[in-house]
Amino acid sequence: MSNSDKAKKPKFTLEFKQDAAKLVLEKGYTHQQASDSLGVSLSALGRWVRAERKPVSVAIGKNQPLNLAEQSELARLRKENEQLRLERDIIKKAAVFFAKELG
Repeated sequence: MSNSDKAKKPKFTLEFKQDAAKLVLEKGYTHQQASDSLGVSLSALGRWVRAERKPVSVAIGKNQPLNLAEQSELARLRKENEQLRLERDIIKKAAVFFAKELG
């Protein structure tokens, strides 16, 4: 089976994931009801709900789980950070090259 034959994993927006989690957390839907009505897998919905659920007790010095918005922001910042590292490395190499040319 080639890669093109495999089913594509659907991409859901952050807003969709948050709204889906709110159905369970605020509107009283069961996981199964929300999953069926939205056409998403039960496991995906469960992950979204866990991500949006606030921790009951916050232990000092312990890492808190990130909600969906924070996960999205973290992914964006990591990607931006990698891009900036690449640009910095290119500039460093260019500086060395031009220093040799002028020297």
